[in-house]
Amino acid sequence: MRGGYIWHTTGSGKTMTSFKSAQLIASSKDADKVIFLLDRIELGTQSLEQYRAFADESQSVQATEDTYVLINKLKSKDPADTLIVTSIQKMSNIEDDTEGLKSHDLEVMRSKRIVIIIDEAHRTVFGDTMLPTIRKTFPNAVFFGFTGTPIQSENSRKDSDTSTIFGNELHRYSLADGIRDNNVLGFDPYKILTYKDRDLRRAVALQEAKAIDEADALSDPKKNEIYSRFMNPAKVRMAGDYNSAGKYQRGIEDYIKSIQYEREEHQRIVVKDIKENWVTLSRNSKFHAIFATSSIAESIEYFALFRQEFPELKISALFDPNIDNNAGFQFKEEGLELILEHYNALYSKNFNMSSHALFKKDIANRLAHKKPYDRIDTKTEEQLDLLIVVDQMLTGFDSKWLNTLYLDKKLEYENIIQAFSRTNRLFGIEKQFGTIRYYRYPHTMERNIDRAVKLYSGDRPYGLFVEHLDENLDRINFIFNEIKLLFENAGIFEFERLPDDVSERAKFAKMFKDLNSILEAAKVQGFYWSKLAYVFNEDKPKLKKVIEVILDERTYNILLARYKELFQEGDGIGGSSDQVPFEIDNYIMEIDTGVIDTNYMNSRFEKFLKSLNQSELTQKQSQAILDELHKSFATLNQEEQKFANIFLNEVRSGNVTLDPNKTFRDYISDYQFKAKNAYINKLVDAIGVDVVALKNLMNTFTSEANLNEYGRFDALKETVDREKAKVYFESLEGTTLPPFKISIRIDTLLKEFILKDGFDIN
Repeated sequence: MRGGYIWHTTGSGKTMTSFKSAQLIASSKDADKVIFLLDRIELGTQSLEQYRAFADESQSVQATEDTYVLINKLKSKDPADTLIVTSIQKMSNIEDDTEGLKSHDLEVMRSKRIVIIIDEAHRTVFGDTMLPTIRKTFPNAVFFGFTGTPIQSENSRKDSDTSTIFGNELHRYSLADGIRDNNVLGFDPYKILTYKDRDLRRAVALQEAKAIDEADALSDPKKNEIYSRFMNPAKVRMAGDYNSAGKYQRGIEDYIKSIQYEREEHQRIVVKDIKENWVTLSRNSKFHAIFATSSIAESIEYFALFRQEFPELKISALFDPNIDNNAGFQFKEEGLELILEHYNALYSKNFNMSSHALFKKDIANRLAHKKPYDRIDTKTEEQLDLLIVVDQMLTGFDSKWLNTLYLDKKLEYENIIQAFSRTNRLFGIEKQFGTIRYYRYPHTMERNIDRAVKLYSGDRPYGLFVEHLDENLDRINFIFNEIKLLFENAGIFEFERLPDDVSERAKFAKMFKDLNSILEAAKVQGFYWSKLAYVFNEDKPKLKKVIEVILDERTYNILLARYKELFQEGDGIGGSSDQVPFEIDNYIMEIDTGVIDTNYMNSRFEKFLKSLNQSELTQKQSQAILDELHKSFATLNQEEQKFANIFLNEVRSGNVTLDPNKTFRDYISDYQFKAKNAYINKLVDAIGVDVVALKNLMNTFTSEANLNEYGRFDALKETVDREKAKVYFESLEGTTLPPFKISIRIDTLLKEFILKDGFDIN
């Protein structure tokens, strides 16, 4: 019997949900047996521990060492044998002709009310005959499936999808929901080209035109026609796709054989990219990564290449260890032995081919920081930096310490979401998203990622996506209008500064946080800054709806700059945190807007410079150009705006020699740097603090919480010339101060100076 399936995105707590569901079923006495079917033995051990951890003292969760133990548990009338965890392999071994199984035993089991819950239902029941065998053996059992990536009509297999196997969708908590609720992280994918598009396009064009070279292609009219069509990106895109008639049109990458990506030149570029970005992406090896390859042979080749090109990286590789007599078996066997030897040498282990299962378990525990490796975050020598895989560990493996996935293989639909989701477990401020870098058929993968995200975030031409996205776009427009009205009522028309009133600032903080949350959900559902108009129900004229988003990316970044200013304590911008109940979202605080708006601001500055030498411009035209430049300052914080105006005034008065290699932002940074040094020098002159120690502390990431880490702030205070400090503070307050008050004044001034990154003490 088909009970239905539950779509809960990976990382959202499916294990707990499935177990609590089982508890309710078992305690209600509506079932005699509740069986959890898992598709891998090693996952069975992991899940069994989790289920037992969830169970209360009155609940017992039974394991099954083999098929015969499973049969005895199923026959048992003991209430303690109600909840059973087993594998689909063991369950499918129970058949009418099972050796030693009596027909009476089978009838006893069949007579029971059995509920079977299948975990990771997207992969467990497709591509094999095990589930049909179980259905045949237990025709009256009720089947429920739990999956984060249900197979749907778009990616159905053998004309079947999850609903045809399990029944109706009972509940949905999609990827978009999980990201929106901060239960899982979003993804940050990067398309890395190891070949230039033009080179690939030319090679394919010559191949299809059957031409030796470009001259040969252009000299023959027929060849020229074919060659020119393939060289035209408007005619043949890099990635193929379906046209409006539903016919697939091949792209350039569809003509490229997989052997193109098996060349050493490609592999070396991949390794180089990983090496060059390792420190940044891994946060100096704090986090770990998985690198998925397309074949066992390639994984072995990459393993050798990493050891050659990046020997300091702690790596290993994991794939199916079974050795057969197929072509390449000797290469595989030798590769496995090298991998095991390397791992044993790294971590003083003694694994071999016969203990490969234990080797895999050791890797999984090491990557997840689970016992006996639950304290290795401070022992880098015991950590594994990068694991090379083919298919293993791309589904079902959870580790918050994993933050990057490298892909040199082509994936589709559920396999993309499953693989990406290895990186999106919550950690903290240092891990805001999972990073993905993909190299093979990059344009095709980009298309596949778009399809997968749309399918598994509810972005479909009907149902939830249409309702969610259009509602979210309307909400974005509504909240933006509310924010705009708030600023205009405060006499601010270009969002160039925050309102003065504290209550208005608090209201803005709440509204912008809501806006950002909705915006993130909309992005998952298919919203892009490059596209601000969206059509819904296009095929239903009476229901057709067009929504234009009135908030563009530049204005959003201006608002983000204002939002960040709320976090700056005590400088006349945000007020101290105990005065203003701002809802500051740390994730939003981390968003970098500099790259997006620097080019725009610089273009306005260059236009302004040209206008200084254009005598034919009217005063009104010159003022309009100056106003346009001033408007671009809105993305700067208040201090930056101050220096921008100072610099601009000096330019207009002719007191600055301009450097053609510097951007407008560079000049602002220069002025800030000079001002900061002047502030530091004034402080040093006033209280005699050590200038080198002060600068070192200011140049580290410092918050009030870690200011005195390793006693560094106390050490800085010890460098103060107390006699100079006494003179400074007493002249400031006009009265004699006792030593303890001098100490308090030193502590307060230095702390404030460092946390604000300097200010004019005068």
